[in-house]
Amino acid sequence: MIVLGIDPGTARLGYGVVDRQGSALTMLDYGCLETIKDRPLEQRLLLIHEGLTDLIETHHPEAMGVERLFFNKNTQTAMAVGQARGVVLLTAAQHGLPVFEYGPHEVKLAVTGYGRAPKDQVQRMVQLVLAMTELPRPDDAADALAVAVCTAHAVTPGHTVRA
Repeated sequence: MIVLGIDPGTARLGYGVVDRQGSALTMLDYGCLETIKDRPLEQRLLLIHEGLTDLIETHHPEAMGVERLFFNKNTQTAMAVGQARGVVLLTAAQHGLPVFEYGPHEVKLAVTGYGRAPKDQVQRMVQLVLAMTELPRPDDAADALAVAVCTAHAVTPGHTVRA
């Protein structure tokens, strides 16, 4: 089962693609979709849509995991991330992909066993679980891989969530 994990953002959207064969996980692809700061928001959102469409058409995932919006003090940033999440959800729906959403604490718990794990510990565990030779970077891509790992563990073929 191939899973696409997403760490949403408008400036930089992290993505990670993981293949699960039984209990073994393999990293297929990861990185960031970056938009140009000077462009209007609607053009940046279109670039995100097009980039996600390309990823879906390239890897043919069976499920998508998306990190839930963590609301911080900067409401303008939170609104932009919310709009990027909307594009992610719409793109998934256009391709018939079921979407599973996780909060940052849920992802950390699934990957490290501790819901308040620091970023570097999450990165090291993602590297270990996916047998990667290097630490996944940048942070947005590493977070997206963590979401993909979390989703791959939680979803069974046929897209039912384990209780």
